[in-house]
Amino acid sequence: MRRTLVPLACAALLSSLAQAQSSGNPTPAVAELRIAPAAAPASAPVAQVAPLTLRTAVDTALAQNPQLRAATAELDANDGTVRQAGLIPNPVLGVDQEDVKNGTRVTTVQLSQTLELGGKRAARVELARRGKDIAALDLVATRADVRAVAIQAFFDALTAQERVKVVEESLRIATSGVDAATRRVTAGKVSPTEETRARVAASTARIDLRQAQAEASAALRALSAVMGAPEGSIQRLDGNVDALPVAPSAPDIMARLPEAPAVRRAQLEVQRAEATYGLARANGVPNVTVGLGARRAQDIGRNQPVFSVSVPLPFFDRNQGTQLEALRRRDAAQATAQAEELRLRSEVLQMADLLQARKDEVEALRKEVLPGAQSAYEAAKTGFELGKFSFLDALDAQRTWLQVRSQYFTAVAQVHRTAAEIDRKLGSTSDRP
Repeated sequence: MRRTLVPLACAALLSSLAQAQSSGNPTPAVAELRIAPAAAPASAPVAQVAPLTLRTAVDTALAQNPQLRAATAELDANDGTVRQAGLIPNPVLGVDQEDVKNGTRVTTVQLSQTLELGGKRAARVELARRGKDIAALDLVATRADVRAVAIQAFFDALTAQERVKVVEESLRIATSGVDAATRRVTAGKVSPTEETRARVAASTARIDLRQAQAEASAALRALSAVMGAPEGSIQRLDGNVDALPVAPSAPDIMARLPEAPAVRRAQLEVQRAEATYGLARANGVPNVTVGLGARRAQDIGRNQPVFSVSVPLPFFDRNQGTQLEALRRRDAAQATAQAEELRLRSEVLQMADLLQARKDEVEALRKEVLPGAQSAYEAAKTGFELGKFSFLDALDAQRTWLQVRSQYFTAVAQVHRTAAEIDRKLGSTSDRP
């Protein structure tokens, strides 16, 4: 029985290879090796991996990105800063002993407490709260960054997969061109040079395919890194590269500008500088230290109450240097906030214009350039098969069509990248603290 099965298996393999070669498959052996393992036993069905959508990619990145965990931990750390700022100074217990002889020894035990005046405790708490507000806004900005990077990485991977399809189509066309050139050479209609050029074009298409596949793999790895997902866990993407985002208008940008993370952070920096100045003024007011204790004098044989009050005399140091520094830093923070708003408004308006221009480019490529290039290629291909055009004419038309398609996907990726960058700078209304 075994001797009968071996020849039959060899015959089946040779038959499948011959059929693959006759159909124009450039790598029939590899195709057979890929198809054979797909026949899994009925008891062990192959698990189907659901394609990754843009919403899932963004949600996963916002839930698992390490930068967000770091920003969240930084915000939680500010709770300890606020708590520490609200604590009052500890009391001080002091013991003083004069002489060591029993008859003349005097021992004093005193408990002292510093009373903060000038609103120092409230000023410290206010400064700590401003720092916590900035940390909360940094978390919002980090969420906007991660969201924008996830969107960019998703569409980069999606367009990379589309480019792979384009190059695969190029390889299929080049392979069919080799077959057509071979038939014409065999029929004596063209010189063997035409077949050589066709084979060179097919080899170039194979190289382009390997490069496009490598770029698609790199794009998927970048998307996995942003999402915090294991490498290789993303196999397919579910998205439409032709669905372009809406370019924001100038009134929309001006309405969203005050809520932009960079502008809000600059304004919070002004508030923190103001709180720093308030603390510097409070520290210029001297504290009062009061003490209460008892003294035991052996020579008189009784305890004596002890009271003390100490106040620094602010003759020289009234913290005036620190107050001046804090005041000037507050002025600098106000100027920086104004400059940041002007800078961000200019950048976003320019990016909105760029986004609209890139959308116009995509629409022109989709409606005018792509159909014309495809029609020219199909006409050149038909003319080559009928012997009216040379292979160079068909090859030039094919190259132009494929270049236009590649240019289209590049323009689409730039549109999505620019839109994500605008959203990153303006922030998202759902990501407010």
